[in-house]
Amino acid sequence: MRDCRQVTTTLPDEAAAEQLASRLIQERLAACAQVVGPVSSTYWWEGEIHHTREWFYHLKTSAGRLPLLMERIRRLHPYDVPEVVAVAISDGDPDYLRWIEDEVGK
Repeated sequence: MRDCRQVTTTLPDEAAAEQLASRLIQERLAACAQVVGPVSSTYWWEGEIHHTREWFYHLKTSAGRLPLLMERIRRLHPYDVPEVVAVAISDGDPDYLRWIEDEVGK
């Protein structure tokens, strides 16, 4: 089985999501990005409950590229504390997982 990850984050608007996604793909930190939105988010921040509209996206990468991808998201993200969640892809089409690794480098 391949060692790939799906990383999610949210951004304040579609333009920011598309811009960050394009940059991460161009830098070969992710093989693909899927932007979805808007979504409704409710969360605690600085002692208050907030309700906002955000854009959500999934990135696919290899385990080896994950640390660099996470650091790059933190550096480029407009939020002080961005959501950056990575989960292991425990199963999937072998050709697709191989494609992810090939696109970002092993």
